This record gives sequence, C-alpha cells and structure tokens, in this order.
Amino acid sequence: MTIEILKSMAKENQVFSFAQLYQKTHIKKEMLWVILSRMEEKGFIERIEKGKYLIIPLGSEKGKYTLHEFAIASYLEDPCAISYWSALHYYGLTEQIPTTVFVQTPARKKKNLLEIFGVKYQIVRVKADKFFGCRKDWIEETPVSITDKEKTIIDCLDKPYYAGGIIEVAKSLKNSSLDYNRLTEYALKIDNFAMVRRLGHLCEKAGVPINLPQPHSKKYLLLDPTMPKEGKNDPRWRLVINNDSVLPK
Repeated sequence: MTIEILKSMAKENQVFSFAQLYQKTHIKKEMLWVILSRMEEKGFIERIEKGKYLIIPLGSEKGKYTLHEFAIASYLEDPCAISYWSALHYYGLTEQIPTTVFVQTPARKKKNLLEIFGVKYQIVRVKADKFFGCRKDWIEETPVSITDKEKTIIDCLDKPYYAGGIIEVAKSLKNSSLDYNRLTEYALKIDNFAMVRRLGHLCEKAGVPINLPQPHSKKYLLLDPTMPKEGKNDPRWRLVINNDSVLPK
C-alpha cells in the first residue's frame, strides 16, 4: 500500500503535502500521520517542513538525495518566487554566491527563516501589489517562479539587505540585456521613493538612460542602508552616498 501511494503521488509531483495525501486517500488523519512516520523511517520520504514531504526515488539513499534548492523553495509558499540575491546570481548579474536562498511571497503567517537539508531559506513577505514581474523556469523537472531581471534589480534596491547591499546591483545596471523601459515601469509601480532615488542615482552614474521623477522631499536618505551613515550628499537625488564602491566605473 505504501509503495502504491507514493507511486500515485509521484506521478503528480516529487513533493507532496499532508493535505494532498489526505485528499487522495481519505484515510483517517490519525492513521495517515502514522503511515507518513513509517514511510520516513523506511527512507521512502523525507520531511521538508511540517506537513510537506519529498519522495525519495527507489535506489536513492535517504539523507543523500535532494532536489535543487530552488525547486524545494517553490514548495515553501503559494505563491512565491526566487528573488533578491538568489535571482541576481541566477541571471549572472553578480559573481557573489549567496549562502541563503531568498524567496519572495505575499503569503502570511509562517516562519521567515527555514533550514532544509542544510540549506537556509529566507522568506521575504511583501504586499500583494509588490509581487509581480515573475517568470517560470524549469529546474529538475519542476516549474520554478523567478523574478525577471528588471524586477530583481528593483527588489534589491527596495530591500538592499536581502541583496548583500547594493554594490552588485550597481554593477548589473550596465548589463546589455536589461529592458530599461521595463525597469522604469517597475520602479514607479513599487511606490518606494527611496528605491527610485537609488535607481536614479546609480543609473545616472552608469550612464544608463532612464526617466525617473526627481524627489520632492528635502530629506536625505541613504544610498546603501546596510552601510554606515557617513558620506557625501547627492543634492539631485537627495541621497547620502555612503558607499563609494557601488559607483560603476
């Protein structure tokens, strides 16, 4: 019975939830938890998080088999997308390899930090109107949602602490494959004046053609909120340039 259940679930996906299994089998929940526990003990499945399991293929050893971290991330929230530093690296826009997988979602009421099979996952929760600009890629036969290049840059400037600061974002602005019209559209859609200022300043220094509104507020904000507050002022964009190393050469 155990093998037949797994075969049936595997036809749909390599990861399944307790709710999906219950819906398919209609076995009493108390008994179903016992079955899942025995499956895990025998090495047929491995728990990803509470109520979510990875099916271990026959012939594979438990503890030594896993899916690509992006594939696993795609099952953590619904909806969600690989984003920030992880997406920046995925597109080759940074040489720095993040040690954490960053996942963006408008979903609520769950943990923000997870460790699964030795990999750390940072769940970044955003308002529903900030969750857009995603594309689908297939990774290990799993459809994975990833923010597109332009949205990735906007997100990293919106929340630089999930991108390791903005130094790598600044370098990526000269990438010839970027759609600067889309970048402008996304920047205005996010509705974050600090992010618009950062993008305007960096694009100006990089010689990138982009049309963004000038700030009306006289208050100065930090170019890089992950760095100390000292630096020269940019009166045009009302920014404290507290990280000279981000300026494109």
